[in-house]
Order: sequence, then C-alpha cells, then structure tokens
Amino acid sequence: MRQKTTRRTNQATAAKHSLRKLRQGLTLLELMIVLIILVGLMAIVGPRLLGTQQKADVRTAQAQVGNLASALKMYAADMKVFPSTEEGLEMLVKAPEDEGLARNWDGPYIEGGKLPIDPWGSPFEYEYSVTEGESEENPIDFPRIFSIGPDRQTGTSDDIGNQPAAGEEDPDAASSEIEA
Repeated sequence: MRQKTTRRTNQATAAKHSLRKLRQGLTLLELMIVLIILVGLMAIVGPRLLGTQQKADVRTAQAQVGNLASALKMYAADMKVFPSTEEGLEMLVKAPEDEGLARNWDGPYIEGGKLPIDPWGSPFEYEYSVTEGESEENPIDFPRIFSIGPDRQTGTSDDIGNQPAAGEEDPDAASSEIEA
C-alpha cells in the first residue's frame, strides 16, 4: 500500500510539474499576443499622434512669429525705425552701440531677454529692406519674420512667417502665414 501511495504522490508531483510548464508556456504565449496587439494599436494610433505633434509645432512657430512681430512694433515705436536686415532680431534684446540711438532703446523687447528658437531648433530669420520711394525713417513695409520650418531650408513651402517671401504670392500660405 505504501508503494501505491508513493506512486500516486510521484504521479501527482509529475502532473503538477507538467502543469507548471504548461502555464509558463501559456504565459509566454499570452505575452506575445499582448505585444502583437500593442504593435497593431501603435501602427494605427502612432501616425495620428505624429500628425498632431507636427500641427502643434506649426502653431507654436506661428505664435512665436506673432510675438516677434509685436516686439518689433514696440522697438519701432521707440526707435522710429525697424532694424536693418544686418542688425536683425538681435536688436530686440541688445541695445544699439551708438549712444544716441541707445537712449531711445527701451528693451529688451522680448520677455527673458533671449531670442526664441523655432520648434525645430533653428533661429528665426529676419528680412527688412526699404523699397524705392521709402526711407528708413518712414517705412511702409513691415519686416518679414519667418521660421525655416521642419525641413530647415530657406525658401521652401514649409517656411512659416508673417508674410510671403519677396516675389512670392501663395494663396495657400494663409494657413502658415500670419499677419503682422
């Protein structure tokens, strides 16, 4: 009888051991199924999230261009002129070296005293040219402020600014261009 009990115990132990192995196999299988489901969900949801981030970056760049345009208006109100292309946006955070001009400068005109960087890590570009019939003291045109956009190349369709580049008329640019 003792032999039967020992045999049953051995069989029960072997069955438990086999059941444990089966459970481990199922756990691995379950893990694989969960991973496959997660990969499938990311394939569906991932591109949508990426598109949302790109839109957010464009909107951020548009807001930054608007802030720079406002800062330029304050600068021009104090200095009676916009900075030249060579002086650029730096004049919003740095007083002119000429003492006569520096007296009128009431900056920095940007909060924090530092020029912003666009969402793609590039500095904002600035262009200002006085056209024929105008003078620097009586400008008609507002300077062009723009981000070179996600491709980081000037003059491409993804540039984001307050006006189109010279000689460029793009009716679709309303989505990426804002008025000064």
